[in-house]
Amino acid sequence: MSNPVRVVVAEDEAIIRLDLKEILEEEGYEVVGETGRGDTAIELVTELKPDLAILDIKMPGMDGLTAARHIAGERLAAVLILTAFSQHDLVEQAREAGALAYLVKPFQKSDLIPAIEMALGRHEQMVALEQENADLAARLEARKLTDRAKGRLMDDHGLAESAAWRFLQKSAMDTRRGIAEVARDVIEGSLAP
Repeated sequence: MSNPVRVVVAEDEAIIRLDLKEILEEEGYEVVGETGRGDTAIELVTELKPDLAILDIKMPGMDGLTAARHIAGERLAAVLILTAFSQHDLVEQAREAGALAYLVKPFQKSDLIPAIEMALGRHEQMVALEQENADLAARLEARKLTDRAKGRLMDDHGLAESAAWRFLQKSAMDTRRGIAEVARDVIEGSLAP
C-alpha cells in the first residue's frame, strides 16, 4: 500500500476549506496543512513538503498566483488553482505561474479528483524531465572533460587515443573515482602517465 498523497489547502473561505478537506480525506488524501492566506501557504508547503498545494487566487497576505509562482518555481509541490473566476486571462496567468490544473468553484468531487490527478501527474513528469536534463548535462560535461584529458595525454605525452582512454579508465579504477574526476586531474596537470 502506497503512502497517501499529502496536500496543503490554501482557501480563505473556511466553509470551502472544510469541504475540500472532507472530500480529500474521503478520497484517501492526507491534508497536512490548511490556511486562508497565500503567504502562509508558502510557509506550510516549504515546511511540510506536501505533494500538492491547492490554492485559491484571491487570498489575504498574498494572492494564490504569487504563491503558485513561488511553489511551482521551486518545484516544492504540484499546484492546483481553485477559484471562483474563470476569465481567460486568469487561467493564462495561473498557467504562467506554474499551476498544473485549474478548477472553478463551485466544484464537484467528480471534477476535483481528476484535476488533482492531472496536476500530480504533470508535476511528476516535470520533475523527472528536470532530473533527466541534469543527468544529461552532467554526462555531457564528463564527456567534454574526458575528451580534453585524452587530448592532453596525446599532445603532452605522445599517447595514442586508445592508450589515453585506457590510462583514464585504469586510473579511475585504481583510485575508485569517476573518469570525469580523473580527467580533471589530467587537465590540471596533477596526474600524468
